[in-house]
Amino acid sequence: MNKFMKMAILEAERGIKSGDGGPFGAVLVKNGKVVAKAHNCVLKKNDATCHGEIEAIRKASKSLKTFDLTGCELYTTAEPCSMCLSACAWANIEKVYYGCHTKETEEIGFRDEKIYHLLRDRKKFLTQIDESECQKLFNDYENLPNNKRY
Repeated sequence: MNKFMKMAILEAERGIKSGDGGPFGAVLVKNGKVVAKAHNCVLKKNDATCHGEIEAIRKASKSLKTFDLTGCELYTTAEPCSMCLSACAWANIEKVYYGCHTKETEEIGFRDEKIYHLLRDRKKFLTQIDESECQKLFNDYENLPNNKRY
């Protein structure tokens, strides 16, 4: 067994035992060293975004003092949901290793497929309004000196 995946499993078990959330643990590694370990805390924090991967990204960003996690790899007990996968991409995580597939996640009651369906049909969910006013905001931001685009 991969040692980092074993850490992710142990982290998930810790979260399950404490009642924090589902069986999702994550470990972020950079240059062969663990920079963050986390588990699902959705129930503990009453926050739908507190998936194990997101929690690990937050901890790693704080520890490394950067939002750019280039050079990091993520080990997680399940294939990341669309939110977590997007967060990995935004954080520049270069590789994700996962244990269980989304089909297995769905079998134990999680609804990843519903989210993927929503994303495929997002035009039914999203409505654009007040574009010109928002564009002014974007223009103001773009013209700031030393703005950090990400």
